[in-house]
Amino acid sequence: METPRKGPSGETIDTPRHRALGSTSRVSILRLVRAAEGGVTAAEVAARTGQHLSTTRAHLDRLTKAGLLVKARASGGLPGRPAWRYRAAAADPAPATYRDLAAALLGHLSRSGGDVKATAAQVGQDWGRQLAAAAPPGDDPVDTVLAVLNGLGFSPRRQPTTDDGAGMEVHLLTCPFLELVGQNPDAMCGLHLGVVRGALRHDDAPDAPVVLEPFGAPAACVVRLPATRRTAG
Repeated sequence: METPRKGPSGETIDTPRHRALGSTSRVSILRLVRAAEGGVTAAEVAARTGQHLSTTRAHLDRLTKAGLLVKARASGGLPGRPAWRYRAAAADPAPATYRDLAAALLGHLSRSGGDVKATAAQVGQDWGRQLAAAAPPGDDPVDTVLAVLNGLGFSPRRQPTTDDGAGMEVHLLTCPFLELVGQNPDAMCGLHLGVVRGALRHDDAPDAPVVLEPFGAPAACVVRLPATRRTAG
């Protein structure tokens, strides 16, 4: 039986993170994931460590539940159901008000069932409209999206695009809510997708598809936006 360790003041240290790091294999896996900017799949970790795939998945799930890793599906634009990719959780916590809101949403969705991602996206869309209403007005709806995402702590960056009218990309360089994403990736990514949609629709942008691709770039999640023009009043 494992004996709980004592802290410097004599208090018992028995948190999920300490227990997760009680295995040399999990410590090695955590280091491997932290060194991979674009995240790694369980198969990639298994190949690098020589562990059996099922053992690797168990270790990754333990690290994710402890809040040390976060997982999301990244298709890279390819069809089919992609594998989970794992990244290190953010060091900084989300703003307290947002964490409270998101935690309440996760709790509600876990009890209500149904299409979690679609429901979260609808909630996010309504919230995105409210956030956009408080953002400085601009001539380009994308500027409103950037202001909303920046206010939430995503460090968004507009990417250079060609003038082919096909749309554009925004890279999210940070996600201060990775720990919450790790609890329910579909709900949280759906919520953030809805925020973008709501911000665009508040600014009268065309009702066109918006895509949020987790880990869509080596060091960022990617938001793919349609060509946006403000409707003339």
